[in-house]
Amino acid sequence: MTFTHPHPGHTAKEKISRLRIALALTIFGAIIEFAGGIISNSLALISDAGHMLTHIFALGTSYLAILLTLRPATKRRTYGLYRAEVLAAFVNGIFLIFIAIYIFYEAVKRFIHPAPINIAEMLGIALIGLFINGISTVLLAKVSGHDLNIKSAFIHEIGDMISSIAVVGAGVLIFVTKNYVFDPALSFMICALIVVWASKLLVDSANILLEATPPHLDVDEVVHAIRSEIPDVHEVHHVHAWTISSSMYALTAHIVIDDCHISSANEILHKINMLVKDKFHIEHTNLQFECLVKQTKADKGSS
Repeated sequence: MTFTHPHPGHTAKEKISRLRIALALTIFGAIIEFAGGIISNSLALISDAGHMLTHIFALGTSYLAILLTLRPATKRRTYGLYRAEVLAAFVNGIFLIFIAIYIFYEAVKRFIHPAPINIAEMLGIALIGLFINGISTVLLAKVSGHDLNIKSAFIHEIGDMISSIAVVGAGVLIFVTKNYVFDPALSFMICALIVVWASKLLVDSANILLEATPPHLDVDEVVHAIRSEIPDVHEVHHVHAWTISSSMYALTAHIVIDDCHISSANEILHKINMLVKDKFHIEHTNLQFECLVKQTKADKGSS
């Protein structure tokens, strides 16, 4: 049996630093947009500021989750707190859905009862908000590749950035056409995008929490690879594979081999571990050997 803990990520410090900066920028952007919305009488800006407030919570949750994953494992929590990032991603996904519902509700109200807006002030503040969201999005994009927690925060920032783009675009179109209907129309598009991203995030994080087989793994393929590439293995059964946290996969299985010395069994164990690590990126294994009992001539005669 081997019980290996891969490192939670050599970029943990970078993730914390980038999240901290993104969080500070988002707080600043929310304050600016809320004040600008009051000055310009723009409900779009005020709504976007509220949107950013929910993202402040999301970024704060993601930031806290990374700090928790850096804490060492204990006897009570033998995996440490790696799953905190997955739980944060799931919670953020739910909040994204509620954000989309809120934006949709506000868009319907503006569609039915358009309100006059001070376009110059609205555009100026919206451009500042877009610039801030753009910086935050770029910061998180570079560290969101294989981390659901950072990915959820990144999706929040994309949602904020698209929302800011929609506000700027609506302002330009309203300025040119004097038609306020463009504001809610763009908001409907934002809702659709957020729902798509949030749904995928919820499915991915829920599958991990329910310990489903990782999407890149085919259990039958893993069994076939072990049996075909390691001649000493006769059978593989009771196979379970799951994701502990982002890019951290685990596997348990019963391995049937010939009766042999412990040193020989350790060699087989090493081969299996190297195989599943190199071919399937599984670094955490718990393998139980079973001995293949061969019948003697006396046994065969009596049977």
